[in-house]
Amino acid sequence: MNSLSMVHFYDQGVEAGDVSDEILVGLNKRQKTLSPKFFYDEKGSQLFTEITRQPEYYPTRTEIQLLRDHAGEISELIGEDFLLIEYGSGSSEKIRILLDSLRPSLYAPLDISRDYLAQAAEALGREYPWLEVHATCVDFTAEFELPFESEKRHVSFFPGSSIGNFERSEAAAFLSRIRSLVGADGGLLIGVDMKKDITVLNKAYNDKSGVTADFNLNILEHINREYDADFDLGRFKHEAKYDVEEGCIQMFLVSTSDQSVNVAGHHFQFSEGEKIHTENSHKYTVDEVLKMAKGAGFTKAKNWLDKDALFGVFYLYS
Repeated sequence: MNSLSMVHFYDQGVEAGDVSDEILVGLNKRQKTLSPKFFYDEKGSQLFTEITRQPEYYPTRTEIQLLRDHAGEISELIGEDFLLIEYGSGSSEKIRILLDSLRPSLYAPLDISRDYLAQAAEALGREYPWLEVHATCVDFTAEFELPFESEKRHVSFFPGSSIGNFERSEAAAFLSRIRSLVGADGGLLIGVDMKKDITVLNKAYNDKSGVTADFNLNILEHINREYDADFDLGRFKHEAKYDVEEGCIQMFLVSTSDQSVNVAGHHFQFSEGEKIHTENSHKYTVDEVLKMAKGAGFTKAKNWLDKDALFGVFYLYS
């Protein structure tokens, strides 16, 4: 059997008009804002993969090592014969560790970057010819339903500490939706970045090679191309710093001059030094994660941290 006959692709991408409205609402706020989901066009996804390879950026390599070190124990907890749903599949690097150790019956990657997802799904189909893949292009930060039916037990995988991109109340609501999707007999394997030394955090989001800066600026390039805007990338600069009170890295694009920008037929004025907020990356303690999980309906949890407590992998279930 051709391995790609086991790969199915579903497009639930939102309409450009709906997205334009969201962009306009964000830019009309007193604190101008763009959702971090707009980072992830094909170029943005590639840039994020490059970020994970920077020496300052510890989360990815630490999470990968945790998954490798504890693959056997994770497999025992999750069990056999299930549908594995990955939120934000990206380059699929981490999922390969789980596919090798867990061997799920079906795999359902979810991502907002259509082309990147399709390429990754086809690559996995070739690499794992035994695996049935159901890839869905969808904005999973909103309510959605799986576009296919499966009677298999559901287990979700949400790596990369992407839960940190949600405000804390939104993160709790998101976990509740995952709990509803996986049901009483399912679970969630999630990666979470831990609170730690501020210097370590600030360096991770300001790498010397400037890849994170390029990633941040690409959000404007994406909007220029897809949503009829004329941002001048040369007149904005990257800024990222840890806010102790909020417990998160806050990322901005800072206007370097007074300027005007047109987006989808609407005019926006920027003063020199004015910021567009593009991302929060909240950090957690173990107790904070467990409290949030319990509030979402997960009654049991197992967690693994590296020796320096930089990062945690949690399995939440009932």
